[in-house]
Amino acid sequence: MKRTYEFSGTCSRGVTFDIDENGVLHDISFMGGCNGNLKGVSALCEGLAAAEVIERLKGIRCGFKSTSCPDQFARALEKEICAE
Repeated sequence: MKRTYEFSGTCSRGVTFDIDENGVLHDISFMGGCNGNLKGVSALCEGLAAAEVIERLKGIRCGFKSTSCPDQFARALEKEICAE
């Protein structure tokens, strides 16, 4: 089942993704933002455990902002994992 989360404080408006029964990410797609960079983030995270992606991306900042698209993705994954 696809999950969709809206972002706050970033160029990207949000992300959709799926997590399988083993906690592995699939079909990651960002809405808006830096197209090439976010396609790269999606490709690099495809097939990884959500917990590993959270560990790698949480806290990344974009310029002077307190967050970034990867950080917002990690936050969305945390919410999803806590909801299970």
